[in-house]
Amino acid sequence: MKSIKLTQYAHGQGCGCKISPKILDTILTSSVKDISDSHLLVGNHSRDDAAVYDLGNGEGIISSTDFFMPIVDNPTTFGRIAATNAISDIYAMGGVPLMAIAIFGWPLDKLPPEVGQQVIAGGREVCADAGIVLAGGHSIDVSEPIFGLAVTGKVQIKYLKQNSTAKVGDKIYLTKPLGIGILSSAQKQNKITPRDEKRAVEIMCQLNDIGSKIAKIDGVNAITDVTGFGLGGHLLEVCLGSKCSAVIDYKKLPQIPNIKNYLKQGCSPGGAKRNFESYGQQLSLMSAEVQSIICDPQTSGGLLIMLDSCAEDKFHQVMCKAGFELEAIGEMVKSARNKPIVQINA
Repeated sequence: MKSIKLTQYAHGQGCGCKISPKILDTILTSSVKDISDSHLLVGNHSRDDAAVYDLGNGEGIISSTDFFMPIVDNPTTFGRIAATNAISDIYAMGGVPLMAIAIFGWPLDKLPPEVGQQVIAGGREVCADAGIVLAGGHSIDVSEPIFGLAVTGKVQIKYLKQNSTAKVGDKIYLTKPLGIGILSSAQKQNKITPRDEKRAVEIMCQLNDIGSKIAKIDGVNAITDVTGFGLGGHLLEVCLGSKCSAVIDYKKLPQIPNIKNYLKQGCSPGGAKRNFESYGQQLSLMSAEVQSIICDPQTSGGLLIMLDSCAEDKFHQVMCKAGFELEAIGEMVKSARNKPIVQINA
């Protein structure tokens, strides 16, 4: 079988394919009201990572889905990244995954089924790493390759974490470095080095399972994961849901090495521009370089954690044991009139 580059068959890459927040607002606006269900603890009202249904016994069922087009050329790696990204929503709610089913679209007139088999195999590998089974799924013949998962998880209600429960004074942490969208753009333009490509894949294939552990720490007030809307968009969701603002110290943001060099080569993805057009008016003024990084769409990005200062010692103990060495990137603050919701201090 000749070498196939999957990214050549997709108009977008990874979570950069997500519909922009502004357009999504239009799509989700409806005159039809959802039925009321007192057992639905988390729905779409706060744009959280997943839905949560109260079972009435102290536990909740978490339900989420995520899928996208290829972000890398290797089919098995694409499957691994897509699965890792989909399972992340469960961890971001403080839960553990139970099972997954596949969402699979394949252009049978362009790509052989054997390549699709490798994509599914990559997804199975990640499910096995997460301790769950890929229990089924649905497939269709489409014009561009698509893969992802619908994942079911569970959480003890007392440990449930949302993106709308941050508090003023919380320190903000991010578990993975930014820049995946930039490297993906460099890869599509054939400008990326093998070393940087390998680094990007390693980051995207890292499970966010630390979320289910830190959720049990009293003082971890809110968690979300950073994906297609970029750090700026997902932090803005936290601020709006929590009725707070945020101040970010740009110099403390974890960033993948060399991304600024790729920006100079014109590798900023279109998704970053769409993101800024959607929510940039709610951010402080910043340079074009900072904007590209703050709005860079992440695929299988890290967890954004809002933490009370009283819990910092326990938090760092747990994180260090898991191999993380983190410092706060900012703080949640009181909202003020005529000031940006997210302030980036560069």
